[in-house]
Amino acid sequence: MRVPRVYLDQTLHSGAELALDKAAAHYLVSVLRLRANDSLIVFNGSGGEYTATLQSATNKQATIAVGSHSSGVEPSPVKIVLAIGLSRGERMDWVIQKAVELGANEIIPLFTERCEVKLKGERALKKLGHWQQIAISACEQSQRNDVPVIKPAQALSEFLASSAAPANSDIKLILDPRAEKSLSNTLLNQASTAKTIVLLSGPEGGLSEGEIALAQQQGVVSVGLGPRVLRTETAPLVALSIVQALLGDMA
Repeated sequence: MRVPRVYLDQTLHSGAELALDKAAAHYLVSVLRLRANDSLIVFNGSGGEYTATLQSATNKQATIAVGSHSSGVEPSPVKIVLAIGLSRGERMDWVIQKAVELGANEIIPLFTERCEVKLKGERALKKLGHWQQIAISACEQSQRNDVPVIKPAQALSEFLASSAAPANSDIKLILDPRAEKSLSNTLLNQASTAKTIVLLSGPEGGLSEGEIALAQQQGVVSVGLGPRVLRTETAPLVALSIVQALLGDMA
């Protein structure tokens, strides 16, 4: 049986005995069905992971003994930032989950011209917390020990103009089915200098010509993924897979 991996928002070190909060205790006991003396692996996103043993366990309280540290699965050698137009329903949840599994380091939801999602105030904060939890769960499942950051949703123009925008990254790419250049050839031509890849992907209906032009003015290069037009939830995952296969850690 596979040893469960659990993210803990606590300081971890070998030899520590930690009391877990109610939510973590409920997850271990009621969801994972762990019992006293069961083994698990814990991590907090600061690097590496620890073996641990569940010492006491009830639905509301649990304590663990932290064991030895190991590096676990190393992060990919290439950093990937995914900036993607917000989509409706569960599509955004699905993209975030799979993007984390594929090694994205940062995900930035974007409001664009064709975006039909409205997020403000408390609802925006709640949604951000929901997405971050999806990212954490994807790390638990995929053996990642580095937890990607989900940034607050922002306008495409704000993203392009900000200091965190692609202007400061090594390779800046926008997924455009009309582009003449392919993602693969563009990456291979710049592979020797690539440390950070920014992938900009549109919402349902894609980015407008004006938005693509605005991105290109900021140094973003249009690239395609082949002859087929892919859905908003498919295109970025294909792009992430290509980046990891050519420059990262996917065989």
